[in-house]
Amino acid sequence: MAQLTGGEAVIRQLQAEGVEVVFALPGVQIMHIFNGFFTQPGIRVISTRHEQTTAYMADGYARTTGKIGVCLVVPGPGAYNAAAAMSTAYAASSPVLMLSGQIDTDLIGTGRGALHEIADQTEFMKPVTKWQDRVTKVQDIPEGIHEAIKQIKSGRSRPVEIEIPPDTLATVADIQTVEAEEYPRPSIPTDTLRAVINHLASAKHPLIWAGGGVNLAGADAELRRVADALGAPVVLTREGKGAVSDTNPMQINAGGGANPGAAADLMRQADVIFVVGSRFNIPPTADWAPKPNQVVIHLDIDDTEFGNKLIKKPTMGVVADAKLGLGQIGGALAGVRVQSAWDKNAVAALKKRDEDVMRAQRPAPYGIWEQVRKQLPDDTIVVGGITGADRWPGTAFSILKPRTLVTSSYMGTLGYGFPTALGAKVGNPEVPVLSLTGDGGFSYAVGELATAVQYKINLVTVIFDNHRFGASNDDQLTRFKGNVIGTELFNPDFVALAKAYGVKGIHVTDLDKFPAAIRRAVNANAPVVVHVDGDAAYQMDRVRAT
Repeated sequence: MAQLTGGEAVIRQLQAEGVEVVFALPGVQIMHIFNGFFTQPGIRVISTRHEQTTAYMADGYARTTGKIGVCLVVPGPGAYNAAAAMSTAYAASSPVLMLSGQIDTDLIGTGRGALHEIADQTEFMKPVTKWQDRVTKVQDIPEGIHEAIKQIKSGRSRPVEIEIPPDTLATVADIQTVEAEEYPRPSIPTDTLRAVINHLASAKHPLIWAGGGVNLAGADAELRRVADALGAPVVLTREGKGAVSDTNPMQINAGGGANPGAAADLMRQADVIFVVGSRFNIPPTADWAPKPNQVVIHLDIDDTEFGNKLIKKPTMGVVADAKLGLGQIGGALAGVRVQSAWDKNAVAALKKRDEDVMRAQRPAPYGIWEQVRKQLPDDTIVVGGITGADRWPGTAFSILKPRTLVTSSYMGTLGYGFPTALGAKVGNPEVPVLSLTGDGGFSYAVGELATAVQYKINLVTVIFDNHRFGASNDDQLTRFKGNVIGTELFNPDFVALAKAYGVKGIHVTDLDKFPAAIRRAVNANAPVVVHVDGDAAYQMDRVRAT
């Protein structure tokens, strides 16, 4: 045991759990944790300009590395500010630990108006966390953090929150840290595995539908083995991109909305649909949604995903870790005769049809993004913000490796892209990371340019500037017949603004010069802002700037 303050105990336990970096914003209730960083060195501390960024950076770091992302904020307004980012992490099943302060233990629940007081902060955090707790005894800090890590590593990985009052953090006591553990992941029971194999092996047209759970589990190799054994096409959601390379002719984008493309054609032909690591939320009114005569096998770590569908429940709901479960299925398929009769050339033709349609609709930007793809390494990471230009990664800009496309999942959080990409770059300093963001979304966290400079986070931030909240403005122009109000933006000179922060700025108005600008930015080995304006911005997202 060692004599430690509560703040030092936090650091010691984080170190015991293998935490390497914490994204934080200081404040009075958590200063004993900051002092712990000083007295117990070993964890890198990155202080941001807004609490929302602490959690976004933790999320980007976690999803691109597979490690747990940790953020640290004050209670009340700090936790509230971080909650939007926590909701994004929750939607994406990202392993994020939020450490929050509290008010002094004897004031909790009194309603006396203590600084940053919230009546019941843990209740507030429940909708955006898998688990939350409060530790009020200094000796319980190691076990509390250990339990938070256990909650992340057990079952479905989702954000968790633990809060500690400042008097607890200030208390000195004999502290015993807890050793890090690995926790068993569920595999497929023998009888269930046998039934799954019978369905898959006997299917004439087995189709695999894979989501972000495959990437989160590190199960990309196992997925490819199953797909190869079955000769089956693999439909990937946005979160699942990279589990199978976009260059594979049997990989198909999930599509969605009014243009599901080849995925819909394959769904109609399939007799067995094998869903893994995906919510599989296909609109029930879609004519390509699963039909009663189709067998749906859904493998997921979270059994609640089997019962929240608007369409029929799966024929078989299999609770298992994606890596273990796919590994079992791949091994079992090696010893049986498979009946699959897909015409691989026909599947490849459907894939090419989708690509040709998009290329014909937008030939100039499609070709430009193909050029950009050729000049960057296969493991380049792209964080797509809420911007029309986010349509290009995963289409013209092929995604070739797992964990290299980061989205906001179903949360669609405006402003998430730039700060999330900062966290991705912290976790992957030797890999090019591109943040694709609109002018409206970038402005949420513009102050974090200083964070990039201070901590030498060499991110390439691409701002597509249409002087609008583009999607909302387009909605007004179409659905509301031109009644434009509140959606037009006055923007600064983003290149001059970047330079004011000490960031290199590149201005692009000619679409043909975009690939060279990206190449220069990546090669700069420094934080760079690429400001895409005028006709180039219009070509990328088709919202006209004036």
